[in-house]
Amino acid sequence: MTTIHTLASGSSGNALVLSWEGGCILVDAGISCRRIRQSLLALGLDLPSLDAICVTHTHSDHISGLQTLLKRTDCPVFASAPAGRDLLRRMVLLEDRLQEAAGTVWVNGCAVTAFPVSHDAPGSRGYRFDTPDGAVGLLTDSGVVTPEAEAVLPGVALAVLEANHDVETLRSGPYPYFLKKRILGPGGHLRNEDAAAFAVTLAAAGAREIVLAHLSRENNTPAMALRAVETALSAAGLSPRLSAAPRDCLSGAYVLEGGTVCSGLPCFASGS
Repeated sequence: MTTIHTLASGSSGNALVLSWEGGCILVDAGISCRRIRQSLLALGLDLPSLDAICVTHTHSDHISGLQTLLKRTDCPVFASAPAGRDLLRRMVLLEDRLQEAAGTVWVNGCAVTAFPVSHDAPGSRGYRFDTPDGAVGLLTDSGVVTPEAEAVLPGVALAVLEANHDVETLRSGPYPYFLKKRILGPGGHLRNEDAAAFAVTLAAAGAREIVLAHLSRENNTPAMALRAVETALSAAGLSPRLSAAPRDCLSGAYVLEGGTVCSGLPCFASGS
């Protein structure tokens, strides 16, 4: 059985844990090490349980807890070469543990495949995890769905997919012009409509569950994101399970077991 939990998903912090029989991977550490440990303990895990940490990119909402985490774990850290160079400039204790996320690497029976995304941070990556129970895809912090994402992610059973903003809400909102331009640009974040179009592609290729992630607090709501994606899926005659990851607390479990996907456990606070 493979379980996926988001520990936080939004501009204030991002982290996700993937665990299966024999292995456990943390993706990003954009919340405090204390919160990460509390969340792991709530799941019956602990920091020594981690077999690897995968970094998508080096913006603070994805790595703010990493420096402290390095002091309390000894597992390898995977990042692209450009992101790795950026991390090495910022952090001690990393040099002997950093490994390049290029192509596919194996972590205790899980094939980890990194692919480029389009974001304004050096060497930003998404990931596909082929576990013994099925495949999980992660695409967040990308202004567009890249050709590499289109090539790598179809076929996953479960996808964690950014639906960051509603375009009209962002355009009419209080953000300064330069920030709106950044978010809407190709190196920004994925809008609801683009998430919806890619959700159709993934569901048509076999995805049975899609979790919308990294929703903007100011420029989106779960209802708007879910409505946009559900409308596109329904028009295509597709009906995967659909939900939105909570921004600031530990999610319920998304479970892959024997080729099926089961979800529905509630979100609960993990402390601060």
